[in-house]
Amino acid sequence: MLAASAITAASTGTAQTGTAGLFSPAAKPDAAPFSDLLTDAVGDVNRLQDQAAEAVRGLMSGAGVDVHQAMIATQKADMAFELALAVRNKAVQAYQQVMGMQF
Repeated sequence: MLAASAITAASTGTAQTGTAGLFSPAAKPDAAPFSDLLTDAVGDVNRLQDQAAEAVRGLMSGAGVDVHQAMIATQKADMAFELALAVRNKAVQAYQQVMGMQF
């Protein structure tokens, strides 16, 4: 979920540590590129989806998974997916605004 918080910080333009925004001149040169943040976030969403599917399979097969564990796993996966979807929608919206500009 670290990558999800990094996406949130990048999309709002502020880091959670109180440092300058992603596009400010004070940004550190050793910071990860935005594409790496997105790749990590998609990987985290995929991992959470896999964990949720495994928890549901364990619940249905009676492999010792509690109902609340399965529900928590599915809700985590759902929230991560919703965050990724919101970031994608914001990126598409920004792209459309840039394409609509007249120079």
